[in-house]
Amino acid sequence: MTTLVLAHGAGAGSSHPWMKRVAAGLAERGVQVVLFDFRYIAEGRSVPDRAPVLEATWREVWSGVMARAAGPVFAGGKSMGGRIASMVAAHAAPNGFDPPPAGLVFFGYPLHPPAKPEQRRDAHLSSIRVPMLFLHGTRDPFGSPEEMEPLVASLPRATLRLCDHGDHSLVAPKKLDPKGALLESAMDFAAEWMATRAR
Repeated sequence: MTTLVLAHGAGAGSSHPWMKRVAAGLAERGVQVVLFDFRYIAEGRSVPDRAPVLEATWREVWSGVMARAAGPVFAGGKSMGGRIASMVAAHAAPNGFDPPPAGLVFFGYPLHPPAKPEQRRDAHLSSIRVPMLFLHGTRDPFGSPEEMEPLVASLPRATLRLCDHGDHSLVAPKKLDPKGALLESAMDFAAEWMATRAR
Protein backbone atom coordinates (compact mmCIF):
# COMPACT_ATOMS: atom_id res chain seq x y z
CA MET A 1 0.00 0.00 0.00
CA THR A 2 1.13 3.55 -0.71
CA THR A 3 1.90 5.60 2.40
CA LEU A 4 2.19 9.36 2.92
CA VAL A 5 3.96 10.65 6.02
CA LEU A 6 2.26 14.00 6.53
CA ALA A 7 3.60 16.74 8.81
CA HIS A 8 1.48 19.52 10.28
CA GLY A 9 1.86 23.28 9.84
CA ALA A 10 3.36 25.70 12.33
CA GLY A 11 0.18 26.69 14.14
CA ALA A 12 -1.51 23.38 14.92
CA GLY A 13 -0.61 19.74 15.43
CA SER A 14 -1.67 16.46 13.90
CA SER A 15 -5.02 16.48 15.72
CA HIS A 16 -6.23 19.59 13.88
CA PRO A 17 -9.47 18.94 11.92
CA TRP A 18 -7.77 19.82 8.61
CA MET A 19 -5.09 17.20 9.18
CA LYS A 20 -7.64 14.59 10.17
CA ARG A 21 -9.79 15.38 7.15
CA VAL A 22 -6.90 15.02 4.73
CA ALA A 23 -5.71 11.81 6.39
CA ALA A 24 -9.19 10.30 6.20
CA GLY A 25 -9.77 11.58 2.67
CA LEU A 26 -6.55 10.12 1.34
CA ALA A 27 -7.23 6.83 3.11
CA GLU A 28 -10.52 6.65 1.20
CA ARG A 29 -8.45 7.07 -1.96
CA GLY A 30 -6.09 4.22 -1.14
CA VAL A 31 -3.26 6.15 0.54
CA GLN A 32 -2.36 5.30 4.12
CA VAL A 33 -1.43 8.49 5.99
CA VAL A 34 0.94 8.64 8.95
CA LEU A 35 0.58 11.76 11.10
CA PHE A 36 2.95 12.93 13.80
CA ASP A 37 3.66 15.95 16.00
CA PHE A 38 6.85 17.94 16.08
CA ARG A 39 8.44 18.13 19.53
CA TYR A 40 7.22 21.64 20.35
CA ILE A 41 3.59 20.59 19.82
CA ALA A 42 4.05 17.39 21.83
CA GLU A 43 5.51 19.48 24.67
CA GLY A 44 2.65 21.99 24.59
CA ARG A 45 4.64 24.90 23.18
CA SER A 46 3.29 27.23 20.51
CA VAL A 47 6.50 28.41 18.86
CA PRO A 48 8.20 25.98 16.47
CA ASP A 49 11.72 24.82 17.17
CA ARG A 50 14.57 25.81 14.88
CA ALA A 51 14.89 23.97 11.58
CA PRO A 52 17.60 21.48 12.71
CA VAL A 53 15.34 20.23 15.52
CA LEU A 54 12.34 19.96 13.21
CA GLU A 55 14.44 18.12 10.64
CA ALA A 56 15.70 15.69 13.27
CA THR A 57 12.11 14.82 14.20
CA TRP A 58 11.30 14.23 10.53
CA ARG A 59 14.25 11.83 10.20
CA GLU A 60 13.25 9.95 13.37
CA VAL A 61 9.67 9.51 12.21
CA TRP A 62 10.81 8.53 8.74
CA SER A 63 13.13 5.82 10.08
CA GLY A 64 10.30 4.34 12.12
CA VAL A 65 7.89 4.32 9.19
CA MET A 66 10.43 2.83 6.77
CA ALA A 67 11.25 0.03 9.22
CA ARG A 68 7.75 -1.37 8.75
CA ALA A 69 6.69 -0.03 5.34
CA ALA A 70 5.54 -2.58 2.77
CA GLY A 71 5.12 -0.27 -0.22
CA PRO A 72 6.17 3.11 -1.61
CA VAL A 73 6.35 5.90 0.96
CA PHE A 74 5.96 9.60 0.22
CA ALA A 75 6.78 12.53 2.50
CA GLY A 76 4.99 15.85 2.72
CA GLY A 77 3.06 18.23 4.81
CA LYS A 78 0.90 21.25 5.26
CA SER A 79 2.82 24.53 5.00
CA MET A 80 5.79 24.38 7.40
CA GLY A 81 5.60 20.59 7.67
CA GLY A 82 6.08 20.27 3.93
CA ARG A 83 8.86 22.85 3.84
CA ILE A 84 10.80 20.99 6.52
CA ALA A 85 10.30 17.74 4.60
CA SER A 86 11.77 19.44 1.54
CA MET A 87 14.75 20.64 3.55
CA VAL A 88 15.46 17.10 4.74
CA ALA A 89 15.06 15.80 1.20
CA ALA A 90 17.60 18.35 -0.06
CA HIS A 91 20.31 16.94 2.22
CA ALA A 92 22.59 14.05 1.37
CA ALA A 93 22.88 11.20 3.88
CA PRO A 94 23.12 11.07 6.84
CA ASN A 95 21.13 14.30 7.21
CA GLY A 96 18.58 13.46 4.54
CA PHE A 97 15.84 10.85 4.27
CA ASP A 98 17.22 7.31 4.30
CA PRO A 99 16.02 5.80 2.04
CA PRO A 100 14.69 8.70 -0.05
CA PRO A 101 10.91 9.10 -0.37
CA ALA A 102 9.09 8.11 -3.54
CA GLY A 103 8.13 11.79 -3.80
CA LEU A 104 7.16 14.92 -1.86
CA VAL A 105 3.64 16.33 -1.53
CA PHE A 106 3.16 19.94 -0.44
CA PHE A 107 -0.23 21.21 0.70
CA GLY A 108 0.34 24.97 0.51
CA TYR A 109 4.10 25.42 0.24
CA PRO A 110 5.11 28.55 2.24
CA LEU A 111 7.28 30.21 -0.39
CA HIS A 112 7.60 33.34 1.74
CA PRO A 113 5.87 34.94 4.74
CA PRO A 114 2.70 36.87 3.85
CA ALA A 115 3.46 40.34 2.45
CA LYS A 116 7.21 39.59 2.46
CA PRO A 117 7.93 38.24 -1.04
CA GLU A 118 11.62 39.07 -0.69
CA GLN A 119 12.03 36.42 2.04
CA ARG A 120 12.01 33.41 -0.28
CA ARG A 121 12.29 29.85 1.03
CA ASP A 122 13.10 27.99 -2.17
CA ALA A 123 16.90 28.00 -2.60
CA HIS A 124 17.19 24.36 -1.53
CA LEU A 125 14.48 22.98 -3.80
CA SER A 126 16.77 22.60 -6.81
CA SER A 127 18.85 20.10 -4.80
CA ILE A 128 15.94 17.68 -4.42
CA ARG A 129 16.14 14.62 -6.68
CA VAL A 130 12.69 13.08 -6.12
CA PRO A 131 9.37 14.11 -7.73
CA MET A 132 7.51 16.96 -6.04
CA LEU A 133 3.83 17.92 -6.09
CA PHE A 134 2.80 21.45 -5.12
CA LEU A 135 -0.92 21.84 -4.33
CA HIS A 136 -1.41 25.57 -4.08
CA GLY A 137 -4.38 27.90 -3.65
CA THR A 138 -4.64 30.89 -5.96
CA ARG A 139 -5.42 33.10 -2.92
CA ASP A 140 -2.52 31.81 -0.83
CA PRO A 141 -0.68 34.78 0.76
CA PHE A 142 2.42 32.62 1.18
CA GLY A 143 2.96 32.50 -2.59
CA SER A 144 1.00 33.78 -5.57
CA PRO A 145 0.40 31.81 -8.78
CA GLU A 146 2.71 34.29 -10.52
CA GLU A 147 5.47 33.25 -8.10
CA MET A 148 4.72 29.54 -7.97
CA GLU A 149 4.44 28.90 -11.70
CA PRO A 150 8.00 29.94 -12.69
CA LEU A 151 9.41 28.29 -9.57
CA VAL A 152 7.86 24.91 -10.35
CA ALA A 153 8.70 25.25 -14.04
CA SER A 154 12.36 25.58 -13.04
CA LEU A 155 12.30 22.27 -11.13
CA PRO A 156 12.58 19.35 -13.58
CA ARG A 157 10.62 16.80 -11.51
CA ALA A 158 7.99 19.11 -10.03
CA THR A 159 4.25 19.40 -10.69
CA LEU A 160 2.03 22.35 -9.75
CA ARG A 161 -1.70 22.01 -9.17
CA LEU A 162 -3.30 25.43 -8.71
CA CYS A 163 -6.55 25.31 -6.74
CA ASP A 164 -8.85 28.13 -7.88
CA HIS A 165 -9.93 30.49 -5.08
CA GLY A 166 -8.12 28.35 -2.50
CA ASP A 167 -6.37 29.85 0.51
CA HIS A 168 -3.29 28.49 2.31
CA SER A 169 -5.35 25.48 3.41
CA LEU A 170 -6.79 24.92 -0.08
CA VAL A 171 -10.18 26.14 1.10
CA ALA A 172 -12.32 28.44 -1.02
CA PRO A 173 -14.91 30.92 0.29
CA LYS A 174 -18.11 29.14 1.31
CA LYS A 175 -20.21 31.10 -1.17
CA LEU A 176 -18.08 29.67 -3.97
CA ASP A 177 -17.54 26.20 -2.53
CA PRO A 178 -20.14 25.40 0.16
CA LYS A 179 -19.30 21.69 0.28
CA GLY A 180 -15.53 21.97 0.36
CA ALA A 181 -15.10 20.37 -3.05
CA LEU A 182 -11.82 22.20 -3.70
CA LEU A 183 -9.92 20.30 -1.02
CA GLU A 184 -11.55 17.06 -2.18
CA SER A 185 -10.32 17.76 -5.70
CA ALA A 186 -6.81 18.42 -4.38
CA MET A 187 -6.87 15.07 -2.59
CA ASP A 188 -8.04 13.36 -5.78
CA PHE A 189 -5.11 14.85 -7.65
CA ALA A 190 -2.61 13.98 -4.91
CA ALA A 191 -3.77 10.38 -4.67
CA GLU A 192 -3.57 9.90 -8.44
CA TRP A 193 -0.15 11.58 -8.58
CA MET A 194 1.18 9.25 -5.91
CA ALA A 195 -0.41 6.20 -7.53
CA THR A 196 1.26 7.03 -10.83
CA ARG A 197 4.68 7.28 -9.21
CA ALA A 198 4.17 4.18 -7.08
CA ARG A 199 3.75 1.87 -10.09
